[in-house]
Amino acid sequence: MRVLRRGDAGPDVAEIRSMLASLGLLPQGANGNGSSGIFDAGVEQAVRGFQQRRGLITDGVVGPATYRVLRGASYHLGSRPLAYLISSPVHGDDVFALQDRLTELGYDAGRPDGVFGPQTERALRNFQRDYGMVIDGICGAATVRALKQLSPRASGGRPVLLREQEQVRRAGPRLRGKRIVIDPGHGGADSGVEVDGLREADIAWDLATRLEGRMKATGMEALISRGRDHGPSEAERAAFANEAGADLLLSLHSDQNPSPHAQGVASFHFGNGHGTTSTVGELLAGFLQRELAARTGLLDCRTHSKTWEILRLTRCPAVRIEIGYLTNPGDRRRLSESAFRDVVAEGILIAVKRLYLLGENDQPTGTFTFADVLAHELAKAE
Repeated sequence: MRVLRRGDAGPDVAEIRSMLASLGLLPQGANGNGSSGIFDAGVEQAVRGFQQRRGLITDGVVGPATYRVLRGASYHLGSRPLAYLISSPVHGDDVFALQDRLTELGYDAGRPDGVFGPQTERALRNFQRDYGMVIDGICGAATVRALKQLSPRASGGRPVLLREQEQVRRAGPRLRGKRIVIDPGHGGADSGVEVDGLREADIAWDLATRLEGRMKATGMEALISRGRDHGPSEAERAAFANEAGADLLLSLHSDQNPSPHAQGVASFHFGNGHGTTSTVGELLAGFLQRELAARTGLLDCRTHSKTWEILRLTRCPAVRIEIGYLTNPGDRRRLSESAFRDVVAEGILIAVKRLYLLGENDQPTGTFTFADVLAHELAKAE
């Protein structure tokens, strides 16, 4: 499909208006004034509202990602058969409802992300086997009826996400042996934000190497997702982390804004707009946010849930950090300083350590040092 934005017209826009109206984001009578095929200010506002609710980039433009999620929002469980298709994965709210229902019934369908993947298929096959149905991994009418007839074994508590917390607890407080993928944003022909000769891709690469050195010093296995002159897609970066069997993924970026007054640091974790988030991702994002804001003095722009591919497609908890605005003179000056980047790298390492400590033998925000981490690792080794 073509990318649609304010000022466009035609049947594609009419389809978008219809979908927005069906979701209650655009008045049902909005098509009665002869503007049914026009992408006007009302449509742009509705698109922005939908994007914000679903954790998408809030730009008011309907590109492939927004269209896919918008189309998926029109489905409910039972409106179509669902199956695992390798070449063309099935997306939609009906898939999310299936994952949520299977999880409530005690089957591990993986992270409820609205994508029918192999783990969802395994959970569905296990359900069909236990219920005495044909084990075909297809969610058709009979399977939907069975799912709706059964009462869940447990409700609430976000069971699949509690599994993430249990994995962190079992991993123990030591950093040694933990496998972390460090993902410096952009790269290659994609320099990211560039202001006054300072390039986001270069900053991210420098931060990644500083963080890599510190992590390896603690005994962690640190892997960088790209080469210095390469710029893989977000899906490729997520695949790298999955194939490596990573425990965590940290994606490093800097931000931009038309206003030079925009500034600060923000952290993002997976959240699908239905109230479901990555518990560990959310926890790590909080640690990162507090440590970086306290250590750097950057404005605290808080944590946010998103469905970006780097967060959604990774099987491990993933966090994207936007460290400063290159379009802000103050942030840009600080990001250009080597000493400041050292502070950022240490803050990220400390946040990861806090995640695995789970509140035990912890110290106040901003006071834990790299030397403390090394001492803690040595003490645990004895």
